[in-house]
Amino acid sequence: MVAILGYSRPQILAAVQEMYTAVADSPTSPFHFPVGSEASRRLGYPPERLAALPSEIRDAFAGVGYPFRAEAIRRGDRVLDIGAGAGGDALIARQLAGPQGRVIALDLTAAMTRRLQQATERHGIEGLAVVQGSAEQLPLPDASIDSITSNGALNLVPDKRRAVKEMFRVLKPHGRVQLADVVIHRPVSVDCHEDPRLWVECVVGATVEEELLALFEEAGFEDISVVDSHDYFALSPSPQTREIAASFGAHSVEIGMRRGATSPAWTQRWRRRLDPRRWLRLWYRRGLFGMLALILALLSCYGTLALVVLLPLLGVHLALDEGLWAGAIATLALVTLASVAAGIRRHRTPWPTLVGAVGSLLILHALFIDYSMAQELSGFVLLAAAVAWDLRQRRRHEASVLGLKDSEEKKRDLGRA
Repeated sequence: MVAILGYSRPQILAAVQEMYTAVADSPTSPFHFPVGSEASRRLGYPPERLAALPSEIRDAFAGVGYPFRAEAIRRGDRVLDIGAGAGGDALIARQLAGPQGRVIALDLTAAMTRRLQQATERHGIEGLAVVQGSAEQLPLPDASIDSITSNGALNLVPDKRRAVKEMFRVLKPHGRVQLADVVIHRPVSVDCHEDPRLWVECVVGATVEEELLALFEEAGFEDISVVDSHDYFALSPSPQTREIAASFGAHSVEIGMRRGATSPAWTQRWRRRLDPRRWLRLWYRRGLFGMLALILALLSCYGTLALVVLLPLLGVHLALDEGLWAGAIATLALVTLASVAAGIRRHRTPWPTLVGAVGSLLILHALFIDYSMAQELSGFVLLAAAVAWDLRQRRRHEASVLGLKDSEEKKRDLGRA
């Protein structure tokens, strides 16, 4: 699978609709993800729930988990199923909501909504409205829904923050949410987020688990909990999909939560969004922790030196503990080296680590044995080269796993053309 970059958001949505149109029209065809009643059984759906569903609904199941474990739906609820697909979850929600309840099954794909509409008419199912629409712009008034269920929809939505805000908008205060979705342990770093084939065939559209939970918390949801998780991609019949999923730690989770009484103030949302712990985790997961440590090492070394020189000119005298200063620089240089060395697990190339080790030794020698500015600078240059080399190898490894061509290969291809 070789991706072609530069696709727009409408093309991503078109690719998603094309894929799930194929599921709706030919559910027994081979797909890279598990489809049908056997998939739902292995994800935890109780046999008695599946037995109550029409066969045409069971056959086109394409969910990633069993969201009902979160138990968000109550008798009499007005329920919204986002990304309803063939409608299995919508029908289960209809059973749980009871005769006084009502379910709105919303899906982006016309073929899926048509299939579900035909099934409801054929089997005389009442209290279920089928709507074609987008999770990013829910066609419902504010505070009109008691509970929301969703199964494998958010990872296919380009603007997840907007979709989460829409869920908050349509829910009544203290309304409940249950969802199952694909998350990843390590974000995709190479330039492929606008490739429609990768959005529908693997994990490019998925979010790091902590970031997905943070999106809901930022929007004003409370009591957010991960109820269960699954090695969903182990069920995939595609070896390539299983390899990609394993590379990024992709799996599915089932989450429950409730809407807060009011929307958080913008200051509170931005405070959560700018939380330094959140950014440190993201830098680490993206393989950028070494770059951050290197920047801090350079600031500790030459930034402090600049302060020592400039502050006396302003009449401020700085007492500097040289041993503590050297120790801080050395610690940050070694953290940088450790981050580079961690990359070997991914790209299997030891050379960046060896270059970084030489650079670190030069810095340590200059700091603690025989100071030489030229030697210190050379050490930092080598350490910076090691960080850049490691990042390049990480990106090339990701591109290889995803079936992407890196920039040099594309240039060679263009030259040959």
